[in-house]
Amino acid sequence: MSIQMGGPQQKVIYQADSNLMQNLKSIRSHLHNICRQHTNQYVRIETIDGQVVTGRIVNCERGFLHLAVPRHGGNRAFYNPYDEAILTLVLYELLVITLLYT
Repeated sequence: MSIQMGGPQQKVIYQADSNLMQNLKSIRSHLHNICRQHTNQYVRIETIDGQVVTGRIVNCERGFLHLAVPRHGGNRAFYNPYDEAILTLVLYELLVITLLYT
């Protein structure tokens, strides 16, 4: 089944260079392997935009890193040691990963 659109042809406004794509795939694969080896370990991550996040690596799949970070909220009436939020980061946007508590 295909969708045919009437009117003017669609125009590509951006297409990544094939060398860039190969480099991104290589970086993603390399970071994926590193993150999988350090699952459940605490890390500090800096992104290419300068954001710094500290948390525990939960999972790494399909180009995404899932990091458990402490939830910042109000006072609770009970103690919950598992009060974490899952933050999803794109692997190729990571600049530095520092292993903590080795």
